[in-house]
Amino acid sequence: MFDLVVQRLIEIFSNVPFLFVVIIVSSSVPISIKEKSGLGVIIAILVIFGWMGMTYLMRTAALKEKARDYVAASRVIGCTTPRIVFKHILPNTVAILVTLIPFSISGLILGLTSLDYLGFGLPPKYATWGTLLKDGLQNISAPWLVSSAFVCLVSLLILVTFIGEAVREAFDPKKFTYYK
Repeated sequence: MFDLVVQRLIEIFSNVPFLFVVIIVSSSVPISIKEKSGLGVIIAILVIFGWMGMTYLMRTAALKEKARDYVAASRVIGCTTPRIVFKHILPNTVAILVTLIPFSISGLILGLTSLDYLGFGLPPKYATWGTLLKDGLQNISAPWLVSSAFVCLVSLLILVTFIGEAVREAFDPKKFTYYK
């Protein structure tokens, strides 16, 4: 029952456009709070509204692992539910979570850049990717502003993805198994 109710609530919230919700919440935060801890507030808003996409894949992976024979065998020999969850199901689903985190970080970076470009991100006194892109597009006579910001942003996103792939490779539980 809990699973159905929570999953339906997540479906309702995930159908609302992500960037619009973040813009509305970001614009409702007072300027004095944004100036004191602007980056923390914006990242907290992005994280609060950005985790819902992972729940579908994690739920599917957990239900798939729950139906496997080794979970049934663990129940038969008397393992408790927390032991089954933490020793059997979670280690086999963590690879999916580790795979999704770099893409979520990349999405958060792009979301923060978009908010800064549109003027709803950090205050103007901070140097951000979005303000650099906006300044570069307003000053077309200096194309190095846009091109350098674009190259650095793409390089950062590729680097985050490659690091995430290396971490996923290190945490892959199927890599260390003896069974085929």
